[in-house]
Amino acid sequence: MANHPSAAKRARQNDKKRQENRYYARTARNAVRKLRAAAEKEAAEELLPGVSSMLDKLAKRSLIHKNKAANLKSGLKKHVNSL
Repeated sequence: MANHPSAAKRARQNDKKRQENRYYARTARNAVRKLRAAAEKEAAEELLPGVSSMLDKLAKRSLIHKNKAANLKSGLKKHVNSL
């Protein structure tokens, strides 16, 4: 337990930010799964811009590395083009 009010506040802030980060990361992972599971090219093409945007935001927030975001986006584009 924190001994100072500022340490207690920092602990609360860290917990809140961790929950937000988990939400954004989980949402993006689910969106990637949904895009990969899409069987029709039209549906996948509609999902691609949103998923790319999510990955860019995760990289901007340093939840994933920018190169990982780029690799995921590249792979998803290849997947959509192969449908």
